[in-house]
Amino acid sequence: MLFAPASCPRLIVKIGSALLVDGGGGVRRGWLAGITADIAARARAGQQVAVVSSGAIALGAGRLGLAKGGRASLEDAQAAAAVGQIALSQVWAEVLAAEGLTAAQMLVTLGDLEDRRRYLNAAATLDRLLSLGVVPVINENDSVATAEIRFGDNDRLAARVAQAAAAQGVVLLSDVDGLFDRNPADPAARRIDRVERIDAAIEAMADTRSASGMGSGGMVSKIAAARIANAAGAHLAIASGQIDRPLSTPAPHTLFVAEKSAPARKAWLAGGLTARGTIHIDAGAARALKDGASLLAAGAIRLEGDFSRGDPVAIAGPDGTMARGLAEYDADDARRLLGCRSEEHAALLGYAPRTALVHRNHMALI
Repeated sequence: MLFAPASCPRLIVKIGSALLVDGGGGVRRGWLAGITADIAARARAGQQVAVVSSGAIALGAGRLGLAKGGRASLEDAQAAAAVGQIALSQVWAEVLAAEGLTAAQMLVTLGDLEDRRRYLNAAATLDRLLSLGVVPVINENDSVATAEIRFGDNDRLAARVAQAAAAQGVVLLSDVDGLFDRNPADPAARRIDRVERIDAAIEAMADTRSASGMGSGGMVSKIAAARIANAAGAHLAIASGQIDRPLSTPAPHTLFVAEKSAPARKAWLAGGLTARGTIHIDAGAARALKDGASLLAAGAIRLEGDFSRGDPVAIAGPDGTMARGLAEYDADDARRLLGCRSEEHAALLGYAPRTALVHRNHMALI
């Protein structure tokens, strides 16, 4: 059993479109009844479960007769989502009620979980619903999300929800049964059963394709989700949902093992998916950050973007992005300080300065 109730008081289960919706655009009610029975059994055992459910676009496209599963254009996807979300929430309410459970719907956007205040509001709502024994059914609000400002896949959304809900486990159910060392279509492909650390070798195994053609995620998004969940202290499993009762039937999967959980604020920073700019730093500054230091202007070599004090920024060392944090200066002032020592800041800016471009208390390594 993946993440038994005794070891995982709170669990997030992500369900892909291909599991919920058949080729004709209808709901796979028999399969859905099985997963709901699993959720009910876990609820009776004391586990609190939230569901991140794909399927709105696929359901809406079937009802509207849209080509390419509703993904031919952003306008089609938004229209399909608006129609399909009603059907999706209705069917979840029905199947959960049949098991004596109450469903709640939460639609979120990327901004809801990237903005700190809105994130805390969502976290509080999730916590209250779960504590009341309700099963939240969560999806991205695709009817208003744009191509530029959206999660784009429910894998990463599930990881962010796990972080907000302080969950200990995430299960990504889809049309694959784990991470393979090469494309699973290759007969020589070998599944990786356990991942202790996500490094370049693990990332190189990812395949961006979705086997069903319905979903928007692939293995790249699942590994990104694992990184977010693990940083927040939640284990994450990639498992096939193409079996009956996938939460109670032993089956092959890949488990990404969580590291020690970071403080809540730093976990939120590390799991962020947007940044208003990037600060590029030299090798010496990169070493200092790894040792727990703040980012000083003396180690910064160039900036990208237009950000204000308090905005999230990425920090890139010689080997690529290594941290995220909140800017202590507006971009224009930060550019004037590049390469300068802290004692020079007041003379350059004409006001009492802060000592760092990004303080270590508002920074998380990734």
